[in-house]
Amino acid sequence: MHEVAARVAMASVEAARRVWTGDAQRACNISGGLHHAMPGYTSGFCVYNDVAVAIRWLLDNGCERVGYVDVDVHHGDGVQAIFYDEPRVMTISLHETPAYLFPGTGFPDEIGGRGAEGSAVNIALPPGTTDADWLRAFHAIVPRALRAHQPTVLVTQHGCDSHRQDPLADLNLTLDGQRASYLALASLADELCAGRWVSTGGGGYAVLNVVPRAWTHLLGIVSGEPVEPSTPVPMQWRSEIGEAAPLTMSDGATATFVPFEEGFAPQSRVDQAILATRQAVFPELGIDPSL
Repeated sequence: MHEVAARVAMASVEAARRVWTGDAQRACNISGGLHHAMPGYTSGFCVYNDVAVAIRWLLDNGCERVGYVDVDVHHGDGVQAIFYDEPRVMTISLHETPAYLFPGTGFPDEIGGRGAEGSAVNIALPPGTTDADWLRAFHAIVPRALRAHQPTVLVTQHGCDSHRQDPLADLNLTLDGQRASYLALASLADELCAGRWVSTGGGGYAVLNVVPRAWTHLLGIVSGEPVEPSTPVPMQWRSEIGEAAPLTMSDGATATFVPFEEGFAPQSRVDQAILATRQAVFPELGIDPSL
């Protein structure tokens, strides 16, 4: 366990080093994203928190501010805990509400420690959240929070267990919605960080039909060669999986959404979650939560 987990951690550090030194504009450690590990103990299948080690390396080597965005279905509790009192690191996590799901943290009122208020941003979404509502929540909070923080490097965790087929959680995203989030984060890295983007994998337990396709999309976007959703999956892979294998790199969804700014729906649990996060953290960032 130590040897494997240490290799994963140092792979994320190497990804961060290459981006920070200019050897690469973007880098991805698909084996990383072990966001639950704490400084003194393991948690949630995670031995060493490779993401936090990479972020610490960046800070120790002159990076002024890091923006961390976690789209795993579970709260990125380890990364948040490690940097809760560190104003140079903004941790943003979109996850299924901790009222129903491990690790039981990630409520909107967790906004950062003393002197770092507004550096922790938590969007706790109800079970059953679809692409349209998830993307509505993402775009209602993530871009504005990151723009307020002005990160030098963007670090992201891409657990794909938010997919509707994942057996360990209850969100209802498609591959197309997940791909849309990868594209949005790539765009934010270009806008705010001169393209400097360090990405990792994360959770994902629909290991045949979802994980390989989701992370192929991620790697394609990181490399600057996005895979079109209509692309057929390799015939050799389909023959090994069997009749249940998907035919293309898409779930056939449109991944569209209505922006939150076009109107708050008070009966919507997703809109309630969005508003709760905006009201908790936006004032700390100097942003009007009602706009």
